[in-house]
Amino acid sequence: MDYTVFAALAEPNRFQIVELLSENPMTVSEISAHTQQRQPQTSKHLRVLHEAGLVAAETDGNRRIYSLQPEPLENISTWLDTIRRQWTERFDRLDDYLQHLQDHDLQKGRNTHEQVARPEQGKHNR
Repeated sequence: MDYTVFAALAEPNRFQIVELLSENPMTVSEISAHTQQRQPQTSKHLRVLHEAGLVAAETDGNRRIYSLQPEPLENISTWLDTIRRQWTERFDRLDDYLQHLQDHDLQKGRNTHEQVARPEQGKHNR
């Protein structure tokens, strides 16, 4: 797992840029307009996102068009699936254990109730 992706996404402006680019590719000026940032700030954020592998730039004349790269996000999704599976298994085991304790308590309660009921029945039969 490449933790630079998480570091890049941790900054709210960069996260917003990733959300924008998930809709369609954009130029720096289009991203700046949407995020209400100056172009130099946007360019710095895009550089960090590019270094993390989250965006790619294509040159079209004097414009740079940025697009979202799916691989780092797919890696995060795969990692989250693994974590989700582990926690689901743990919660399933906990559920089984709690059910076992509940069943054991119910059985213990029935046995206690039967032991209390038997001596009384025995007294009436004598």
